[in-house]
Amino acid sequence: MCEILDHNQLTGEIPESLGSLQNLEILRLDWNSLNGSVPSKLSNVTSLSELYLSNNNLNGSIPDLANMSLLTYVGMSNNSFNASDVPAWFTKIPLLKTIYMENTTLQGQIPVDLFRFPNLETIGLANNKLNGILDIGTRYGNNLTLDLRNNSIKDFTQKTGYNMNISLAGNPICDGTGATAKYCAIQISNDSFSSPLKCPAMSCNSDKTLSPTCKCSYPYTGTLHFFSLSFSNLENSSYFTTLAGSMMSAFLSNGLPVDSVSLSDPTVDVYSYLQIEAKIFPSTQDSFNHTSIPSIGYLLNRNPFQLQYFGPFFFTSESYCCFADGKKKSSSRTGIIIGVSVGCAVLVLLTLCAGLYAFRQRKMAKRAGHSSNPFESWDRDTSGAVPQLKGARWFSFDEIRKCTNNFSESNCIGSGGYGKVYKGTLTAGEVVAIKRAQHGSMQGAFEFKTEIELLSRIHHKNVVSLVGFCYEQGEQMLVYEYIPKGTLRESLSVKPKFQLEWTRRLRIALDAARGLAYLHELADPPIIHRDVKSNNILLDDHLTAKVADFGLSKLLRDEDMGHVTTQVKGTLGYLDPEYYMSQQLTEKSDVYSFGVVLLELITARAPIERGKHIVRLVAETIYDSKDNSKLHQLIDPRIGPGSKLEGVDRLFTLGMRCVNESGAERPSMGEAVKEIESILELASLSKYTEGDLTSSSYEDTTQVSLDDFDNDKAFDYSGKFPSGGMNTTY
Repeated sequence: MCEILDHNQLTGEIPESLGSLQNLEILRLDWNSLNGSVPSKLSNVTSLSELYLSNNNLNGSIPDLANMSLLTYVGMSNNSFNASDVPAWFTKIPLLKTIYMENTTLQGQIPVDLFRFPNLETIGLANNKLNGILDIGTRYGNNLTLDLRNNSIKDFTQKTGYNMNISLAGNPICDGTGATAKYCAIQISNDSFSSPLKCPAMSCNSDKTLSPTCKCSYPYTGTLHFFSLSFSNLENSSYFTTLAGSMMSAFLSNGLPVDSVSLSDPTVDVYSYLQIEAKIFPSTQDSFNHTSIPSIGYLLNRNPFQLQYFGPFFFTSESYCCFADGKKKSSSRTGIIIGVSVGCAVLVLLTLCAGLYAFRQRKMAKRAGHSSNPFESWDRDTSGAVPQLKGARWFSFDEIRKCTNNFSESNCIGSGGYGKVYKGTLTAGEVVAIKRAQHGSMQGAFEFKTEIELLSRIHHKNVVSLVGFCYEQGEQMLVYEYIPKGTLRESLSVKPKFQLEWTRRLRIALDAARGLAYLHELADPPIIHRDVKSNNILLDDHLTAKVADFGLSKLLRDEDMGHVTTQVKGTLGYLDPEYYMSQQLTEKSDVYSFGVVLLELITARAPIERGKHIVRLVAETIYDSKDNSKLHQLIDPRIGPGSKLEGVDRLFTLGMRCVNESGAERPSMGEAVKEIESILELASLSKYTEGDLTSSSYEDTTQVSLDDFDNDKAFDYSGKFPSGGMNTTY
């Protein structure tokens, strides 16, 4: 269970009732306007693994989190807590990976025991009043990054020989002769990436731009979008200088012909995400060629960076004007001639159209009342009333209200940016999940109608079924079959409700692959899901996997075969980089996302952890490993050693094939289904039992033959609506 309420303009105090949510694992309240003290009862939530409270107006004492032994992330930066020493619980939570408490009035000396936990990766304590002598001891982790800028630390015990990233800039130790120490300055690969530009007086023509290294060339431009920052001072240029240096190092290490990088105009959008304009300049010539541009974009969207301060991001590009192997040619004279011609043509057209405008407006006015509501002609009391729908019911608002007990919070089983999901029981006893859109996220009426028509065509046992919909009183609600065992992501979490053994994970992979293969190859017309991720794969009573949430899906009609040009949508970490760059959506974009899910199934890792993409992590490990021993270290230890898991290497291989840089080189979902079936056969799974699961709640010993995986049976429609179970997100 999680509460994701960041960037919601929340005000007031944090309610003490949160302390009674014993199953709460993630609490995100950062980037709001909350005030008052953190309730002491919050420490009762011992299941919590991630706590985000940064960038609010919280005050009072820093809460005691010692009871939260499962915490891996704590963020409380930029609040107004009472001045205090470093909290004792810092040294009592062994699973902690990340601590961000910048600008929280911490004072005193940092205890050496803080650094002894091997899981620690990031400690951000900048802009406080910490003092004394810094001693990191000898037991710190190799990947630890320590940010202590702008404190009052006078000395550092381990001035040489330490093996971590430390920043002490802005402390007394960095005054005078200490200013040259490496821990007193942010390390970048080349000073030329600093801004502002320091070039001699020179200018470029109207097309070219002056680069940071004083060259006139045609830059590749776009926008970097960041989701999780560890700083709030956008005026501090050192952050952006560091970012430019990291980007440049990545370009050079990958052999890309980049001369320099210029970053400018950091702004925060309406969602409180940081946007930075980027210009990437070519080397050796004044333009990039057709090969370099997609390579640069692909590299950026694979997040191959160890970024301090910024966290994960994605890159959206502008069209490139001037390829070196086909450079844009322009002529001012030709432009004038064309402009005059177009102007005359427009004048003639305006004259012709003026007389038609009034007539057209009259016709549109007559149709306005009808076109504004696509459901106006739908009569639910007449047979066949809802056109082009197959099996979906029209529910009245009153029916939905009654079956959810007037949308009682006790029936709320999930929430997200779209709104909330409620568990309901229909009059016939059928248990359903009702997705209710909040007013700010509702689609247009025609888009809502299109989604209903799309969902009503889907009938497959590995795809969540649409039971019906409601479109009354300004509401948009979808009614789904209820899937009781939650999402695949929840089952792979630090504290799952039940364990998934190797054979069950293979079966889940096969279920999800078959659901997607059905959408791509058997649905009429084919459907591209566009948001495949572990949170959109649900598990029923028998742990059968079902693909869910078609809010971003696209129909692939005959005229669209090969590509669909569309606005890029999806989830960070799962998005196909090729789709990013070309904005051409194909079924291979779903294949990429499915490949990320396969790697999640094997490793139980999130797609992006500490700014590193799981695809990059696996690729680097494969490259470094001669005998797969390092690769096996990535396997979720809860399913046993890799050397004893039949088929695990082949599943790794399939996952990496699915995330191939080129969509043409990825398998189809049908091919993925066959490969996973083959892996099951390799693992000698001609028979298995539900008793293979470690969860004591699954004791059914009915034996299931591999014949159950035959294609004929795979696409049967499941009409069951199981009841009971844990929370489900749709």
